Amino acid sequence: MIKYRWVLLFLIMVWIFPVCSKGAYAQEDREILSIEAYDMLNTVPDTYLIDIRTRAEYQFVGHPKRAYLFPYMFFRNSFGKDQEGNYSYIIGPKNKDFIQEISKVFKKTDNLLIIGRDGTRSALAVKELRKAGFKNVFHVIDGFEGPEFPWFNDTNRHKFYRQLAKRNKIYGFGHRRYYGWQWWGLPWTYDIDPKYIYPPDRIQTKKKK
Repeated sequence: MIKYRWVLLFLIMVWIFPVCSKGAYAQEDREILSIEAYDMLNTVPDTYLIDIRTRAEYQFVGHPKRAYLFPYMFFRNSFGKDQEGNYSYIIGPKNKDFIQEISKVFKKTDNLLIIGRDGTRSALAVKELRKAGFKNVFHVIDGFEGPEFPWFNDTNRHKFYRQLAKRNKIYGFGHRRYYGWQWWGLPWTYDIDPKYIYPPDRIQTKKKK
């Protein structure tokens, strides 16, 4: 009976060990929430937070403290409708130097935490970084402001509840900050430290002087 207990214990350990050995921030687990990103930033060496929003968003909406700005897209001067029919200034085109500029500053083995507004653009940026050979890229899925309220992964459920919220004029409908870096109460600021702004912008600033 004792022998069988030891065999059972061994099998349990064999099953548990691979799971535990991955660690909290394992290669397989690439999607994290803002609170996890902040914890990594404070506890894991060679970890950097990269804000991929536009310059305007970084400056006027605010940004996480210690977040490096590397815009994945830029704002156009054109005005139009978004996917839900709301008028807005159009974001685009994509920054063709995005990978090249990041490669100048960070190593392929650094832990890069990629954050956007709500997880949409940042998901695209993460794919490109992985394709470019960056090995430890983490997607901050809830973003800086968080997705619009209400929000669901299931597209049908998402559409249904947004229709209900709109029809019943629910307070906060269409607003952000119900999830994300700001919602968690993590440190953010409007102040801009030249150390963290987009590298080409720093070069231009020096030339003007």
